[in-house]
Amino acid sequence: MHTVAVLALDRVIPFDLATPVEVFTRARLPDGRPGYQVRVCAARPEIDAGTFALRAPWGLDALREADTVVVPGTADPTAPLPDEVREALRTAAENGTRIASICAGTFPLAATGLLDGLRVTTHWIAADLLAAEFPRLTVDPDVLYVDNGQFLTSAGAAAGLDLCLHMVRADYGSAVAADAARLAVVPLEREGGQAQFIVHDRPPVPRGSDLEPLLAWLQDNLGRGLTLDDIAARAGTSTRTLIRRFREQTGTTPLQWLHRARVRQAQHLLETTRHSVEGIGAQVGFGSPTAFRDRFKRTTGVSPHAYRRSFG
Repeated sequence: MHTVAVLALDRVIPFDLATPVEVFTRARLPDGRPGYQVRVCAARPEIDAGTFALRAPWGLDALREADTVVVPGTADPTAPLPDEVREALRTAAENGTRIASICAGTFPLAATGLLDGLRVTTHWIAADLLAAEFPRLTVDPDVLYVDNGQFLTSAGAAAGLDLCLHMVRADYGSAVAADAARLAVVPLEREGGQAQFIVHDRPPVPRGSDLEPLLAWLQDNLGRGLTLDDIAARAGTSTRTLIRRFREQTGTTPLQWLHRARVRQAQHLLETTRHSVEGIGAQVGFGSPTAFRDRFKRTTGVSPHAYRRSFG
């Protein structure tokens, strides 16, 4: 039987810990036999889980014996990783064990060095911090999970369900995974990725920047069919100088900033009004419904209609 060891670190997030326990213990093979044996493991018998104390029946030796190890997130993702935990995870990896992380669990897994050079993900709100803490990783905040073969990482909270179901499908096929998904009352595959949940703020601009008046004007004129020449004329400068100043002060281009602002405004309208999707696209300045749908999906990962179904 396939053994899954779920690692409980101090301040473990209960939801992240419970997700693999629930998914894997409920997975049943076609003949009714359980597909997995699940063990909750820790460096000490009792672990602080925030609102309660957790008694783990298995020690770190169980990580070395498992077929799969799952690392849930913790309330403080930057907390130092205990040496004995790092050694246990690295030993498991040397034995060929599959190791997956849920949400901020990418942080302690990355602290082992096992993810160096790999594409990974985590909760979108912690993605920049992960990239800063571990510059050898390629952090993708837009996806629900990343499968590198032996090492897998997932985004926040419910994305752990997506990852665990993905592993069940890899181990036992789609029928077993679909049955586990039905028991969890979730779809086996969700439309879009994590990008649809990200709050897209404006690119930061230093206070007192000479671009502030121009950005405010752009925000007030999203519905107009603005071109780069229009924006440069408003700024009283050449297009080349405008692009350079935008790069220096916002880290992006004028048109990319404009597209992001339009999509952000469209998200607000999809959430709060009953205007048609086509009407919203025109309101925020897209020249055609097709252009609006393409840009919206490129930014959020889902169509405007799907976004409204989820958040309207």
